[in-house]
Amino acid sequence: MNEQEIMAEIKDANLSYLMLAQQMIRADKAAAIFRLGLSQDIADLLEGLSNAQLLKLSSFNMMLTRFRFDDTAILGMLTSYTKDRLQAQAHAAILMAGQGVEEIA
Repeated sequence: MNEQEIMAEIKDANLSYLMLAQQMIRADKAAAIFRLGLSQDIADLLEGLSNAQLLKLSSFNMMLTRFRFDDTAILGMLTSYTKDRLQAQAHAAILMAGQGVEEIA
């Protein structure tokens, strides 16, 4: 992949993420805030964006999403395929729920 193709993929990923986030927020705001790791203010902003605003926001050449965890233990729980995979995922979700919400400053 060349740099131009990578930038196009980033823009596509941004648009997909923003559309999904907006759809989730409109369907069930409380669940979306939890699952996306957003603050109430950011969720309110995303909910009110028009399609044109979503397109403009997605066109930045940097990813708008990031991993919500910096802990290798959480990453290990999410990627391990043990006998009790559901329990590992539930435990990871509990640990992630305890982390603070990221806010755009």
